[in-house]
Amino acid sequence: MMSRTLSRRRALQSGALVLGAWATKALGHAPKTEARLPQIGPAPGFTLIDQDGKQVSLKDRRGEVVAVTFIYASCVDTCPLLTSKLVAIQRKLEPSAAAKVFFTAITVDPERDTPEVLKRYAQAHSADAAHWAFLTGTSQQIDDVARRYGIYRKKQPNGDVDHTFLTSLIDRSGTLRVQYLGWRFDPNEFLDDLRSLLREPQSG
Repeated sequence: MMSRTLSRRRALQSGALVLGAWATKALGHAPKTEARLPQIGPAPGFTLIDQDGKQVSLKDRRGEVVAVTFIYASCVDTCPLLTSKLVAIQRKLEPSAAAKVFFTAITVDPERDTPEVLKRYAQAHSADAAHWAFLTGTSQQIDDVARRYGIYRKKQPNGDVDHTFLTSLIDRSGTLRVQYLGWRFDPNEFLDDLRSLLREPQSG
């Protein structure tokens, strides 16, 4: 399992490829005891369709801490592990905190992942529908949002989708603060980061 510093550093380096100088500055040489998470830059916006067929826009979640990850419903290995981990993390939040955190899972397989398919996936993982959105859109929309979040995706002849596992945390003001690479990150670290962002005042 990656250490706290290593997991975050690898994720920030990945983000630097897409988000440019912001991510490089955020990586820096900050001391481990620094209270505030780095600010990478404005989080890439998106407007997609959720598991209930409703439109969801990142800008509408201002005032909440938002976690953004990428999955696909027919995945049989890492995607369900990542989803289950995030669902478990959400359940560990205190009720007052959970009400201010919103989780989004964007499909990398929009051709197959209709709202109905994603709803079954959400139900299979017992995701709290009030604070979770499983999102789909056109292939062009997914390509765009994936690219801007630093996500590689490529569909294989057998239907599997190779893609980057990257989970981003966005603060209540819409700023991208930290990204977790892979799924073997420390859930306690993730919880600490959520709570840290909730304690910060909203700006902008």
